[in-house]
Amino acid sequence: MKKANFYFASVLLALCSSSLIANESPSFIRTSSTPAFETDFTVAAEKTVNAVVCIKSFATRQQNPYGGYGDVDPFGGMFDFFFGNPQQRQQPRQPRQQRKSEPEQSGLGSGVIISEDGYIVTNNHVVEGAEKLEVLLNDNSTYDAKIIGTDEATDLALLKIDAKGLSPITFGDSETLKVGEWVLAVGNPFGFNSTVTTGIVSAKARSLGSNSHKSPMTIESFIQTDAALNPGNSGGALVNLKGELVGINSAIYSNTGSYAGFSFAIPTTIVKKVMTDIKQYGTVQRAMLGCSVADLDAKIAKEKKITATKSGVIIASVSDRSTAKEIGLQEDDVITAINGAKVETRAQLVEKVNKYRPGDSISITYVRDNKTYTKSGILRNQQGNTSITRKGDFSELGCAFMKLSDETKRNLGVSGGVQVQGIKAGPVRDAGVKDGFIITDINGVAVNTSDDVERIYNSIMKDDSEDKVMFVTGLYPTGKKYYYAVNLSAE
Repeated sequence: MKKANFYFASVLLALCSSSLIANESPSFIRTSSTPAFETDFTVAAEKTVNAVVCIKSFATRQQNPYGGYGDVDPFGGMFDFFFGNPQQRQQPRQPRQQRKSEPEQSGLGSGVIISEDGYIVTNNHVVEGAEKLEVLLNDNSTYDAKIIGTDEATDLALLKIDAKGLSPITFGDSETLKVGEWVLAVGNPFGFNSTVTTGIVSAKARSLGSNSHKSPMTIESFIQTDAALNPGNSGGALVNLKGELVGINSAIYSNTGSYAGFSFAIPTTIVKKVMTDIKQYGTVQRAMLGCSVADLDAKIAKEKKITATKSGVIIASVSDRSTAKEIGLQEDDVITAINGAKVETRAQLVEKVNKYRPGDSISITYVRDNKTYTKSGILRNQQGNTSITRKGDFSELGCAFMKLSDETKRNLGVSGGVQVQGIKAGPVRDAGVKDGFIITDINGVAVNTSDDVERIYNSIMKDDSEDKVMFVTGLYPTGKKYYYAVNLSAE
């Protein structure tokens, strides 16, 4: 019996061998007629490098008596080790007279030119806290930049430099990207200008669990790649082989702070929407579906006896005055598509909804009791309406805030505060505040100058909570104490 089996295998091998020799593949062997994939990255690199810039941020740091700033040398003393610093080695540093601190370089990142007249997109974390921004182009020309607007939820920022005839990048469609597709990352890692690295798309609509503690408005739908990114790449371009922008590089997954295998980019579907909103309205128009959801998994599907779909997002609760409520969505419904586009995870849902603005029509495909339905509704904003949200402007409070004199503080027995003057139409007057009112604290924070008030105001306006209110505590010159709630929410 063993001999028979051996003989059969020998005959089969001989038949296969003879057919291969005759240049004919056996019927069970599939051959490809597709030519080898083109992996020439030079065209994409040439189209991209002139559109990617280096961004230097500057901030004032407190100088210590020895002339240092208490920061760790990012290069670990590497330059001293190689080149030496004889002056420092010959004698110990002596305390020197304190001098007025000036803004010094505090950060380094990348940006992408998106218009010929100088608009640049980058990460919010690249410019956050900067007192001055300097942009270095690929031709070594340098410009001061101003911030047009930022969006913490997407980690994006729009800058402007005073320049003409620049080489803007061409936008591509991140939704057409496929896992396994080649991409290039262009930026300034460690300050090395116009550095190009390559990789493939490892995953799409990737959510990073480390950011789950952030605001519920935080958008997490990244393109995951294995293109090497390092500090300084933030805000740079992720492009396809045509040289088209498909993402803005934003983060790396690393225990060391340097590249360790995976990097993440914000897809252009989000970038285009956010940049357009900031340029047109001064702030992002955020549409809300109005329900809390979780990814559908096998365990939940079994508990809820869901058999009609294996993927999607299951609804945990529905908010009042929301699009979800209007459509009639309920707890345990499973959303499977938005405007016909498949939804498999919460990250995909967030990405797709954030392509739209309040007032846009949207269709939701969902599964209920193992039956599929599709209904349409109008998206709303955080306040439950379709109004356009305008950028908060401190001057819109409708009054001035004057610092108290020492005499006034003594007479009233207060240690600080600001006095409301020149009140006119605005949220402060609407709250009932009258001229001469002395504000001692806002939202539990003591105020002594107009800058203090503006800082608190800006913090409230940047927050993603639905209710934006200044809870004001103070007194009138008569000594009578009052409390006011100044509503900053858009109507």
